[in-house]
Amino acid sequence: MHLFLKQKFNKITITMDSTEKKYKNIFLENFIIEALKNVYDPEIPVNIYDIGLIYKIEILNDGVVNIQMTLTSPNCPVAETLPDKVRDAIEKIDDVKKVNVELVFDPPWNPDMMSEEAKLELGMM
Repeated sequence: MHLFLKQKFNKITITMDSTEKKYKNIFLENFIIEALKNVYDPEIPVNIYDIGLIYKIEILNDGVVNIQMTLTSPNCPVAETLPDKVRDAIEKIDDVKKVNVELVFDPPWNPDMMSEEAKLELGMM
């Protein structure tokens, strides 16, 4: 990895080329996924990532992470608390400065969105 030091007005900044930023975001996304795998809907004994509740992970260069997620049902009793658990889990990761969680219901969640592991865990295979 090549880091470039630039000095301007007695201030040193570290910059990375676009390839290095891409790899950094890939590593960061893996950390985010692992954090999401520690968050559970209390009604389902499988993490929210493997259930298929996470629709989108977007990492911006300034340390902002945008998450688009859904719930198994719009009437889910954890609708007010689960997005906060997601935000809290991701904010613990180094290099993450802010997390925005958007709750969406389009497309509606269905069991086909679950990973093979989740289906196996729930006896659906």
